[in-house]
Amino acid sequence: MNKKKQNILSKCAIILYGPPGSGKGTQSKLLSEKLNLFNLDTGAILRQILNDPKNKNNKEIQKEKIINNAGILNTPSFVLKILAEKTKQLSKMGQSIIYSGSPRTMFEAFGDSKNPGLLNILKKEYGKQNIKIIAIEIPESETIRRNSTRVICSVCKTPVLKQFSKIKTCPFCDGKMEYRKDDNKNIIKTRLKEYKERTLPILLKAEKDKYKIIKINGSPAPFMVYKKLLEYF
Repeated sequence: MNKKKQNILSKCAIILYGPPGSGKGTQSKLLSEKLNLFNLDTGAILRQILNDPKNKNNKEIQKEKIINNAGILNTPSFVLKILAEKTKQLSKMGQSIIYSGSPRTMFEAFGDSKNPGLLNILKKEYGKQNIKIIAIEIPESETIRRNSTRVICSVCKTPVLKQFSKIKTCPFCDGKMEYRKDDNKNIIKTRLKEYKERTLPILLKAEKDKYKIIKINGSPAPFMVYKKLLEYF
């Protein structure tokens, strides 16, 4: 990236939304590498914490693990605490951030009288004018198709649609490919319902509050979606 582009994107925050299987994780990774952003993938961070053997005796974390495995969004206060701490650390370093799928609930986004939500924190740390919210949109049928036919690298977490490849190892890092526990049709439908009922309202309120909202068609091939996203930077 050239110096001019670095200056333009200095201290910005991008929030990337989309239903399960929309490719937000892939696009976050691509944009983070292209624009020098810290890729804060909340789902990956949560799975790391929840599946860490060191936390097997932590009652709160084990409770959250059960919730996560069922396809239900984790307790908002639990997630917000993790997001707030990480965001403030990165802001102090002068690092721009891209969030993959977070904040996922109204509480995580806007907080309450005692707890500032992530958007409040970002507005203070980065400035409202430097916050972009991107919504990748795909039909419900495509969500179910993609999630029920994909495998994930056990090491770098890169997703691959199994119908297009019979590979057993990751093409990027040679890690073993495996199914995610929450990638079955019943759990996918639960996750989709959670997204519609608990995450989409954030976009409506953010739009009302005059945040910059960008809507992208996520149905085309990933490289086409990526090309379209770059038009906004």
